[in-house]
Amino acid sequence: MDTPTFVIPLWADLTAVALGGVQGALFASGFQGQRRLDLLGVAIIGILLGMGGGLIRDLLLGLTPATLQSNWYLITATLASLVGMLLSGIFQRLNRAIVMLDAVVIGLFGAFGTSKALALGMPAVPAVFVGVLAAVGGSVLRDVLMGLPVAIMHVGSLYAVAAGGGCAVLALTASFGVPLPIAAVVGLAVTTIVRVLAVLFDVSLPEQRKLYRRKVAVETTGIPIIRPDAPE
Repeated sequence: MDTPTFVIPLWADLTAVALGGVQGALFASGFQGQRRLDLLGVAIIGILLGMGGGLIRDLLLGLTPATLQSNWYLITATLASLVGMLLSGIFQRLNRAIVMLDAVVIGLFGAFGTSKALALGMPAVPAVFVGVLAAVGGSVLRDVLMGLPVAIMHVGSLYAVAAGGGCAVLALTASFGVPLPIAAVVGLAVTTIVRVLAVLFDVSLPEQRKLYRRKVAVETTGIPIIRPDAPE
């Protein structure tokens, strides 16, 4: 069986970086904990979230990180973070937009990570693992840096599960001979839909004990909770 070929287009990789940068800056701008963030802190979080997924992906694959081979990655992440800061007041009133942005970012990094791993000849299960880590790695670094509970370790809205589902569907689709770019689009769609529906209907995995996810969400505004009957 021939190894599938797949190269992440620069524009697509930069799109993921830009959306991650905006999402990270929006998260940091809304942080209302005891230690407020200044503009530099918000920018750092945005850059970390924008570039973190790609860095983790390439390091796991034993490659020189793509984000360090072009000037455009850091420039894009920085500009996106600035945009996120400037528009934070508007976006913080649009919970649905933040949820969709978050879901798309997870889906993009997961799809790119899994696709690149498969293209390098990695078996399906490890490739999915790489994709999931690429999808959630930026947020883990963000939470650690900000001193917050790591989101994927606590009761939440199927964050890693959504990424895992999309990456698994991508790998399964590719195994049937579907070209990787098309399989990546399918995986991205699955992750986005699962994540959005999970947040919309407040679905989560069974909890081991009561964890105060809603309290964390209120303090950080980083985990929007939307009710189906909530006003636009």
